[in-house]
Amino acid sequence: MYVGALTLDLLLGDVRSLKQKRAVVRPIVAEVRKHFPGVAVAETGDNDLYRRAEIGVAVVSGAADNCAHVLDQCERLVAGRPEIELLSVRRRLFNDED
Repeated sequence: MYVGALTLDLLLGDVRSLKQKRAVVRPIVAEVRKHFPGVAVAETGDNDLYRRAEIGVAVVSGAADNCAHVLDQCERLVAGRPEIELLSVRRRLFNDED
């Protein structure tokens, strides 16, 4: 069994309040959930900063290649959003021997 974790650090566009931030981040999280119903996704950090957001994605699979493939697709989906800039990506892969 393999568990893949992806952490995406985002810079949001013209956002001046936490309410506007939620209006940008929620649709991104919802789109990842819609396209990949087998993954867990949530806003995981930078909750008090207006223009920054951290989104975490996790997937469980029997094959490491499948985990990597799903995480790649999730990263491409988020990176393709025009209203955000993807600053950094951290990816980790755990297996049952770790």
